[in-house]
Amino acid sequence: MTDPQPPSRLLGVDTGGTFTDLVLLDGSAVRTYKLPSTPDDPSRAVLEGVRHLLGEDQGLVFHGSTVATNALLEGKGAKVTLVTTAGFGDLLQIGRQNRAQLYALQPAGRTSLVPAERVVEVRERVLADGAVEVPLGEAEVERVVTAVKATGCESVALCLLHAYANPKHEAQLAQALLAAGCRVSASHRVLPEYREFERASTTAVNAAVSPVMSRYLERLQVGLGERPLRIMQSNGGAIMAGTAGSEAVRTILSGPAGGMVGAFAAARAAGLERIITFDMGGTSTDVGLCDGRIPLTSETVIADWPVKVPMIDIHTVGAGGGSIARLDAGGALRVGPESAGAAPGPVCYGRGDRVTVTDANLYLGRLRPDRFLGGRMPLAVDRCRQALEELATAAGLAPQRLAEGIIEVAEETMAGALRVVSVARGFDPRDFTLLPFGGAGGLHACALAEMLAMERILIPAHPGLLSAVGLVRADVIRDYSRSVLRPGNVAQMELAELFRPLEQQAVAEMGAEGIAGAALQLEPSLDMRYRGQSFEITVPMAGDFCRTFHQRYQGLYGYRDEQRDLEIVTLRLRAVGRGPRPDLQHGLCRASDLSPLVVEPLVVAGHERPCPVYQRSALPCGASFSGPALIVEETATHLITPGWLVRVDEGSNLLLEREGA
Repeated sequence: MTDPQPPSRLLGVDTGGTFTDLVLLDGSAVRTYKLPSTPDDPSRAVLEGVRHLLGEDQGLVFHGSTVATNALLEGKGAKVTLVTTAGFGDLLQIGRQNRAQLYALQPAGRTSLVPAERVVEVRERVLADGAVEVPLGEAEVERVVTAVKATGCESVALCLLHAYANPKHEAQLAQALLAAGCRVSASHRVLPEYREFERASTTAVNAAVSPVMSRYLERLQVGLGERPLRIMQSNGGAIMAGTAGSEAVRTILSGPAGGMVGAFAAARAAGLERIITFDMGGTSTDVGLCDGRIPLTSETVIADWPVKVPMIDIHTVGAGGGSIARLDAGGALRVGPESAGAAPGPVCYGRGDRVTVTDANLYLGRLRPDRFLGGRMPLAVDRCRQALEELATAAGLAPQRLAEGIIEVAEETMAGALRVVSVARGFDPRDFTLLPFGGAGGLHACALAEMLAMERILIPAHPGLLSAVGLVRADVIRDYSRSVLRPGNVAQMELAELFRPLEQQAVAEMGAEGIAGAALQLEPSLDMRYRGQSFEITVPMAGDFCRTFHQRYQGLYGYRDEQRDLEIVTLRLRAVGRGPRPDLQHGLCRASDLSPLVVEPLVVAGHERPCPVYQRSALPCGASFSGPALIVEETATHLITPGWLVRVDEGSNLLLEREGA
């Protein structure tokens, strides 16, 4: 199936734990909408937002979803049966020798993705070179199908030993199971790479979340009618909803990936390519570092399970606007990771009763109660004040000091996350620009930049909706891989022949996505290592890739050994169909006088002082002013602390620089 003539309207919808964000591009016009999420059924908020922006009109919908993530984290995935080679039934339970609690005498066990009673072993054996040692007979296939049906599973994870080298037995079993009415995730399709545990884990995760995702997408598609639907993957590319339903493991970090795509696009448009992204929403904070490109990783662990498909490298911590403040048993102040979410939400939303970071910001005057969500959601100031003062009494602190303490604790957590993606990986944050987004990112950007000695901040257009912006800018991307375990000096002709099946698969499947001919770009790369090592580095397959490997290795570890033999472990191919490049800043730059809406008291650095409040949409291009100041817009609020100079550039971005730097 391919999309018909591409619709002129592009709608990005990102579902978060607290709010659902929408951006509609209709020609050169941009419309936005933000509404509370509906955690019991995320599609309700999505469809309400679509009706608000599109009405009965057609449009191409891009969606970033947390459905697969939540199903895995909450243990609400489908009932899965694992089918594996005889003797390897304990594969998921044993895992690797790595232990999270190294010195615990009774370490907590890994959560059970597939219990022992739902493991079916197959009498067959394929060797590492693809040779068949024990054939798979028809009688054995029938026995396995009968055993699988007896488990009463919803989904089957099929992972036979060395199926990446020879998938014949897996394909034979998959065909029989499908014919028997089973839903099958086969490892040679999900992840045709060596390392049995990671391959089995990724396949089992896909089997667990795909039925949940498929049901959600089917329900959503009914509500959307004839509007085509694309889903954001964790790798930063979009795919058709049908593909996402069967390969849901590729959507685990769907929403945060959209944010990174939107942030990097905004930075490039402003002439910046070295950025640290800071996405603070209601439930969590996602951070990442882009050094000229969006970083990818295939070593992600979700809910203690390796998920080895390519994902944008994002680090997440449980610190968001809805993070709950509490006193522990010793009376110390703790903030998060528990969140008030969308229901009941922070106290100031009118239903919650536990103080959050958002409540602390409101108490200190950093949120305008009459302009939250453009005035569509007035905040309950008195309710917030009462709850915070009660917590302050229990803590033995002045209410203002408690509110500041809540924010300081949350900012320490977020600063730690920023250090994980920068300092801990050998990058100096001072060489990068901080790019905050999400509804609460701008409230904490200046403090975090100062904590990391950063001197520049870029706040793009539509920061509270940047994940949704990234969705409408997303390319169509599919990633393919194949483990080959060849020497680094393999002949170019042999390497080209090894890539050929991946290229043929990419052309066929991208054609089904409506991408073909000159619109399709194929980007090959290689996972390489020094012979004898256990882990690899990915390098582009262009020019002298061995030299490139040595250079990247030295950049990561500080040395190289050009006399040592290299090994090509896995071939990778990225198929890209370039997405739309809309101008989302069209008409945002105004020519007017710089004047605040109002001047009101604001608590900054422990002192209450008069502070101008500016409406962002009224800021003229070229305007500049110094903090302290508050900048409000429909989907976000930005706190400019003393010592920072704000300049509005020609793209209507807010560029903040340290005064005197």
